[in-house]
Amino acid sequence: MGYTADLYAQYKKKMSLIADVRNANGVLQWDQETYLPPKGAIFRGQQISTLSEISHSMFTEDALGGILQDLLAQQDLSVTQRKNVLLTYEDYLKNKKYTAAFVRQLSEQINKTFHAWVESRRQNSFSVFEKDFHSLIRLKREEAEILGYTDHPYNALLHEYEKGCTVVLMDKTFSDLLPTLHQLLQKISSKDQVDNSFLNQFYSKQSQWNWGMELVKKLQFDFESGRQDISEHPFSTSFNKYDVRITTRIDEHDFGNMTWSCLHETGHALYEQGLPEEEYGLPLGEPCSYSIHESQSRLWENHVGRSREFWKYHYPRLQELYPTELGSTTSLDFYRGINKVEPALIRTEADELTYHFHVYIRYELEKKLIDNSLQAHDVPDFWKEQYKQHLGITIPSDKMGCLQDVHWSHGSFGYFPTYSLGSFYAAQFFAKAKTDLSGLEKAISAGDISTLLSWLRAKIHMKGRFYTSEELCQEITGKKLDVSYFVNYLLDKYISIYNL
Repeated sequence: MGYTADLYAQYKKKMSLIADVRNANGVLQWDQETYLPPKGAIFRGQQISTLSEISHSMFTEDALGGILQDLLAQQDLSVTQRKNVLLTYEDYLKNKKYTAAFVRQLSEQINKTFHAWVESRRQNSFSVFEKDFHSLIRLKREEAEILGYTDHPYNALLHEYEKGCTVVLMDKTFSDLLPTLHQLLQKISSKDQVDNSFLNQFYSKQSQWNWGMELVKKLQFDFESGRQDISEHPFSTSFNKYDVRITTRIDEHDFGNMTWSCLHETGHALYEQGLPEEEYGLPLGEPCSYSIHESQSRLWENHVGRSREFWKYHYPRLQELYPTELGSTTSLDFYRGINKVEPALIRTEADELTYHFHVYIRYELEKKLIDNSLQAHDVPDFWKEQYKQHLGITIPSDKMGCLQDVHWSHGSFGYFPTYSLGSFYAAQFFAKAKTDLSGLEKAISAGDISTLLSWLRAKIHMKGRFYTSEELCQEITGKKLDVSYFVNYLLDKYISIYNL
């Protein structure tokens, strides 16, 4: 074995060991949100913090830095090898900014904040969450200073989820888009509303679970390489491409809750199951970015899962399972009902149009928390004011308001904007897929999603982190991100549904 090959093998071995520790930690975090008994929370937090500290120490050791520098000096690395090393060195330099003590402190606080969030939802009281949330915000402000930033501290946290994303970019994106969405919402509000009452009949928990499992399997989620469970908030996680976990939640009086959670999380999971096995632990074995990850979940949830074509195939099966509840509802009425546009309280259950007002409100709130212009105790009132202003909604309770999302209890400040960016990428990717794959919609009508999945695997999943989000979009579609694809998609859908 030559010098470069031997050095690269050392690098791969070290990265594989680090991935092993991180993924073992991931299993503990998954269990914390699914099966952990309540009294196990304190020691679980300690275990997670210990593994976080160990993996950080492994990744920031000088020996790894030396190997990376030596590799970058070699001229005979392949294109993919050099990209792996460059991205790892970038990650290495960033992680060197953190002390082991800060990593542990942040991990311990996240664990405490998560359990406070669960309890605050149980009691329907933000005050139960406030103290730990305040402590976590303080640490996230400190993290922004550790990472460094230009212009705004929130930029440091945005960059963690979407490389190159800034407050200026997101402010412009929302200021360009939201007036158009407001106008479309007003036009729809002036029309006769579609009926989706069929979704709010009684659907037993077990029957919904059975349906959800069937649906996930139809989408070609590999159950020999993953599983689905119940959690307080739907999420997906992955420990390697052969162990991908998704969760959902069930409301017996809201059939849409589980169905579209399953579709959304399966979109994430299909991405993880499509990553290249040989790149385990390396950047090219990881997803491109959070916004591209969200593009996959939003594509399957909405462009496929709320399409007329998808339900042409699946609706007869649904009527077979629920003859009393859905027997008198036509396929067209079902399609129109599941695409009903109406301001509502819960982000994960929002329609495709109003969804982005939910994201915008969270973005504005996070930005103000991180720049210190808002404090933790201000959150409920700010939330109520914003929902009244943008969606005309009165918030009835903390659980239905500012306590609805798990993200802040995880310390995921900067994540929410990727939901909107992901929707915009999804529209552009799906438009390109329809151009590249003749007969795609006909195939979906016949229950065949394999052609689309293969296209996504080749164009996105197998690329890992080789490209940034913008570079990947350019590579696939020949253009940078263009929000007009998303706007045109909404117009095409809602003009027909609401006779605009």
